[in-house]
Amino acid sequence: MEETSGSRNASSAKNPITRRSLLESAALGGLAAAAASVLPASARADDKAPATKGKVKQSICQWCYSKVPLDELAKSGAEMGYKSIELIGPDRWPAVQKHGLICAMVPSHPLHKGLNHKEHHDECLAMIRTSIERSAEVGFPNVITFSGNRAGMPDDMGIENCVIALKKIVGFAEEKKVTICMELLNSKVDHKDYQCDRTPWGVEVVKRVGSPRFKLLYDIYHMQIMEGDVIRTIRENHQYIAHYHTGGNPGRNEIDETQELNYAAILQAIAETGYDGYVAQEFIPKVAENAIASLKKAYQICAV
Repeated sequence: MEETSGSRNASSAKNPITRRSLLESAALGGLAAAAASVLPASARADDKAPATKGKVKQSICQWCYSKVPLDELAKSGAEMGYKSIELIGPDRWPAVQKHGLICAMVPSHPLHKGLNHKEHHDECLAMIRTSIERSAEVGFPNVITFSGNRAGMPDDMGIENCVIALKKIVGFAEEKKVTICMELLNSKVDHKDYQCDRTPWGVEVVKRVGSPRFKLLYDIYHMQIMEGDVIRTIRENHQYIAHYHTGGNPGRNEIDETQELNYAAILQAIAETGYDGYVAQEFIPKVAENAIASLKKAYQICAV
C-alpha cells in the first residue's frame, strides 16, 4: 500500500494509481476522481450473483479497480451483492450511496507516518478525528489507522506510543460509535519497515487500549506472507479483529484456485467465529479489464 515498485507485481504497472496515493489524497479532503476508461460490455457482469448466504458482508477496495468508473463499480457491485466500496473519501460517498452502498472503511492519515512516533501524533489524530466525525454523520462503521514505519523504533516502544495516541482519541470513537482499525501489513514484500506487521504486535496494542472501538484490520494477504497459519490465527484472535481484507498470494491477484490461500475455507472459519462485519476484496486483477468479472467470482467464493 506504500511502495509503487515491487509491491504490486507486474500487473500494477498498468495501473499507476496506488492505494497510498488515494488514501493520502483522501486524508487531505477527498480522493481525486481516477481517470478511467469505460470497459467493453463483454467485460461487465450483467447478471446478478446469488445473494449472500450468511452474516458476513462483502466490500470492495476501490483503489484496486480504479480502471472501472466508480458509478459502474458501485452499480455492478450492488447487483452482485456487495454492500460497500471502501477507502474512498467523503467527496465520493454520494456515488456509492445512490446505489445503496456504504464506505465500510474510511481513510484517515498516511501509512508511513503513523502513531508509533510521537511527533506524528497531533497530525494523525486530527485526521482520525475528522474521519470519525464524517463517518458518524452518515453511519459508516470504521476508520483506518496505521502504526507507521519503524524508522529505528523498537517494537515495545512502538506499541507504547501507539497506545498513548489511541487513548487520546478512542473515547471520541466510543461516543460516535465508530471503530478505529489498525491495519496489519507485511514488511517483507510490500511495506518495508512497517511496524504493525504481525498479529501478536497488533493484538497487544488492542489489549492495552482496552476499548471495543479500537481493533485490528486483519489483511489476509499480508499476514499470509508474514505468518501463514491464517485460519488458526483468526480463530484465536477474532475478538481483536473488526475488519478483513483479501488478496491472492503469491502476486496479490485474484483469490481463486491459482494461488495458495483457500478463501472459501477462510471465510467459513471467519463466519464460524460469529463475525458479522465486512470482508473487503483487495486483489489486483491480472487483467484490469476483467475487474468486474473477477469481483463477481470473488464474491461467490467468499459468500458464506
